[in-house]
Amino acid sequence: MGTTVTDQNYIQEEIKSRLKSGNASCHLMLNLLSSSLLSRNLNTKIHRTIILSVVLYGCETWSLTLREERRLRVFENRVLRRIFGAERDMVTGEWRKLHNEELGDLYCSPSIVQVIKKNEMGRACSVYGGE
Repeated sequence: MGTTVTDQNYIQEEIKSRLKSGNASCHLMLNLLSSSLLSRNLNTKIHRTIILSVVLYGCETWSLTLREERRLRVFENRVLRRIFGAERDMVTGEWRKLHNEELGDLYCSPSIVQVIKKNEMGRACSVYGGE
């Protein structure tokens, strides 16, 4: 699973590599995630335990910029849209993608960015003698 280290210690390449691995694991799980035979709850557990584990490997050392946070949120929302599917619009009767806020309401777990920031804060607390 290794990590990518650059000469100037930029994490952009590491995050790019992690997202690429996360996309690969998501692609392998595509049939499961979009299956109507499995519950949404089980699919979100698959997302948290397999896909997020691949993406978050080594995240304890990351300090995110807004650009990287956005890339991670886009990745997570793409996977969650696959899990939760489309929704029928009550007015027009047409199918539409779920909005980001709707995904957040349905997911009921900390977002990928929140998990990274929590790990970052835990690292800071251990460095400064906290927890």
